[in-house]
Amino acid sequence: MQPDCFLQVLLQVEIYEIEGNIFRLKIDEASPLRARYKVPDVLIKEPTTQRLFISHKEAGILVLSSVNEDYKLQVTANPFQVELQSKGETVMSINSNGLLYFEHLQPPPSDRKPTAQNEEEASDSSKEKQEDLGLWQEKFGSFLDIKAHGPSSVGMDFSLHGYDHVYGIPQHTETLLLKNTSDGDAYRLYNLDIFGHKIHDKIGIYGSVPLLLAHKPNRTSGIFWLNSSETLVDISTKAVAEHTPSRSAAETAKQRAVPLTNVRWMSESGIIDVFLLMGPTAFDIFKQFAQLTGTQALPPLFSLGYHQCRWNYEDEQDVKAVDAGFDAHDIPYDVIWLDIEHTDGKRYFTWDKQKFQNPRKMQEHLRKKKRKLVVIVDPHIKVDPSYPLYAQAKDKGYFVKDRSGQDFEGICWPGSSCYLDFTNPEVRKWYADQFAFKTYKASTNTLFVWNDMNEPSVFKGAELTMQKDAVHYNNWEHREVHNLYGFYQQMATAEGLIRRSSGKERPFVLTRSFFAGSQKYGAVWTGDNTAEWSYLKISIPMLLTINMAGISFCGADVGGFIGDPEPELLVRWYQAGAYQPFFRGHSNMESKRREPWLFGEKNTQIIRKAIRERYVLLPYLYTLFYRAHTAAEPVMRSLWIEFPEKMETFDVENEYMLGNALLVHPVTEKEAKTVTVLFPGSEEIWYDFRKFKRMEDAGTMKIPVTLENIPVFQRGGTVIPLKTAAGKSTEWMIDISYELHVALDTEAYAIGELYVDDGHSFQYLHKKQFLYRKFTFHKNILFSSCVDASGQYHTTCVVERVIVLGFGKQPTFVTASSKDGKKKEVVFTYDTKTSAMTLENLALSVDADWEICIS
Repeated sequence: MQPDCFLQVLLQVEIYEIEGNIFRLKIDEASPLRARYKVPDVLIKEPTTQRLFISHKEAGILVLSSVNEDYKLQVTANPFQVELQSKGETVMSINSNGLLYFEHLQPPPSDRKPTAQNEEEASDSSKEKQEDLGLWQEKFGSFLDIKAHGPSSVGMDFSLHGYDHVYGIPQHTETLLLKNTSDGDAYRLYNLDIFGHKIHDKIGIYGSVPLLLAHKPNRTSGIFWLNSSETLVDISTKAVAEHTPSRSAAETAKQRAVPLTNVRWMSESGIIDVFLLMGPTAFDIFKQFAQLTGTQALPPLFSLGYHQCRWNYEDEQDVKAVDAGFDAHDIPYDVIWLDIEHTDGKRYFTWDKQKFQNPRKMQEHLRKKKRKLVVIVDPHIKVDPSYPLYAQAKDKGYFVKDRSGQDFEGICWPGSSCYLDFTNPEVRKWYADQFAFKTYKASTNTLFVWNDMNEPSVFKGAELTMQKDAVHYNNWEHREVHNLYGFYQQMATAEGLIRRSSGKERPFVLTRSFFAGSQKYGAVWTGDNTAEWSYLKISIPMLLTINMAGISFCGADVGGFIGDPEPELLVRWYQAGAYQPFFRGHSNMESKRREPWLFGEKNTQIIRKAIRERYVLLPYLYTLFYRAHTAAEPVMRSLWIEFPEKMETFDVENEYMLGNALLVHPVTEKEAKTVTVLFPGSEEIWYDFRKFKRMEDAGTMKIPVTLENIPVFQRGGTVIPLKTAAGKSTEWMIDISYELHVALDTEAYAIGELYVDDGHSFQYLHKKQFLYRKFTFHKNILFSSCVDASGQYHTTCVVERVIVLGFGKQPTFVTASSKDGKKKEVVFTYDTKTSAMTLENLALSVDADWEICIS
């Protein structure tokens, strides 16, 4: 349909329903001077549309109904508005504040043909001409941004009815709950390299996902604004009067105040392409977003272990010494990382010939220890004709250009650098080929990759990034694609790692810059944080927000990248990181060394315990990642996602759920003696995860803490699979037996899952080589059954131990029986203080059906 003309330029509006409670609204010029940028490659496919039916039509008003008639869209032409209703209730309205903004493309002022009217006006319009020209070029400090195609910004407002809690739009160093911006700065989505980013700041940092969630007790809705240019989001929440009409003449009409949140999106260029995700639950929203942008890639198991990083481990001897230190102190770890100093003069895909004389041998040493290496590969390429990568890319025309058509040059770590144009599919294919073992000299299959500085970071550039008038593939300006740059580099890197193994092995790629859909290619982290308590504290809402935006594999640098953490802070950060998806210790060149054993025996012991807890928990964590991969469920969840009707959870950001079974409350205050924990849901039962003791009440409780550990609780009604011991790395643990923690709810019921595969290949996908088991405790019987019979994977691993929490009475007899009818008596102990029952020496096969009967 065609709404009113905006500045006499016709806009074309398209409205679609997409399968699964999604609506799409697109607005573009009907006949633009040239095509406007439409974001490619983020959607995994062009969504399947469903026919909307016209259920009512009158002058200037059209009512469209969804296939199942649950949703109606009332479209008004003048002024243009859309109201989205669910079963008669208005959920969202679009342009109800009249803030639709669409700067149409115009010829440059110098090219405009004079008309009689504007010739007449020309005499007194020199000032206006100057202002007009100002829209075509802007100064930012000493930088001049020339807009080759003129101003082209777009914007739109959305009113969310009944909502006053909104979340999402990472990445900001901000609270979980998005703030009212009416008296301050808007939230900015513009990927920037901001070293030691300030806390409680709405400036955009390294990544952007333009997804906003709104939640109220009976519904969650989402807005996905698909635009990769600089974007601002304004939020204002207010109470509005809602009238309830009187049912009889005697009854007066009632009025009550209900919340209304207005969200205004403004982008520098592109078109308006917005997806309205109708939920109605948070988990539905996650599925809808994944249906559009893909799910989290299933990580290789090693990458869920602990990563040890520093800028920089000096040389091969240093790497070996740090590796040996973990063994000497009996601390598990999986990956050691090399930052920019490992290269030959910051030339990526190379090695410093003095410091790393035999990198293949070093990797072989790590491989024998069942560990991996990650190296940094940044997007800037040193200007050096003798550097093959630079010479090839220059020869092929693979660099981003400046506005005059020359290769864009900026300063970064190597000095003068050019930047690969990852928006070009040919460049991505060529870049992926650089990871081939024959091309990337001395790389082996134990080497994985870290993409940093890919906002892109340009030292001495405007806001330390590339100028907006730089030119990419197909003549698009950088302003159009800015927030996609890191997304594309990670895409190409992941493809390269897959291709080097002939499509057999899963990649691991960590990226600093990201966009919607980055979850398909690996992990992200929160960037250059600082070794201060406030950064530990803010990392929790930051990670929760990134998880909500579809990227489960995320973490914050343990200990803080910048500065030197006091031992207590470092300990507390390890304890928090052990219960977060991506777990890496990292520090800056200026920081003192901080391997986990350098802070005295007592602290070493506590850190060792925290890391071991992580390793023992890996079966549960890996299963959560399988759920993220197949069902788009976030690994780390805000409380309100699990308890959507409990309003007391809506702004909680100091504790979170890991999956649906664990409640984690990191300690983020110095010298804390107690923490205040919210146990959501009066009908829920919670157990201390380590001591198995049932917590007395739901609601808020003061819990005493020592430096030894942080409070973690298991939710009644869940079963958590664990390993019975930690190994030196994940690969050492393949044959270590399992134990199950069965936490009973008020009905003495519990359920949980275990996913197992080879931990590294795509065989789970191509050959269905996996095990997906379910454990159910019901009527005093624990059953093991198959969730997905299409998968098969043989493992010699057994369930050795089961601990049942909250078992009301001392049992008299316990038997275990397998499918083949074999039955045996089980040895058990029962703790009357905690009501925890432990079943030992079970030796029950993980890949078979069995049951344990307790009488």
